[in-house]
Amino acid sequence: MTVIARPNTLGRSRLGIAATRKLGGAVVRNRAKRLVRELFRQGEAPPGFDIVVIPRPDMLNADTRTLHAEFRYALRRAGQPRPAGR
Repeated sequence: MTVIARPNTLGRSRLGIAATRKLGGAVVRNRAKRLVRELFRQGEAPPGFDIVVIPRPDMLNADTRTLHAEFRYALRRAGQPRPAGR
């Protein structure tokens, strides 16, 4: 999955999911969206971020622990300031 995060001024985090038809049919896209929503609910999202997740086909076959670990890692990176020049 690809995780994109940008700060917002709300003081709470929001989630957006971009599951395109490239991922698969409606059943596959809905399953991916359910997985992402559950990751967001259980993850410790830093407050004040708009988070967009783009699911990938490999995500559907990964085990839950791996998905949680990768999502937490992406959220930790999102909460850190970006280096200058980027």
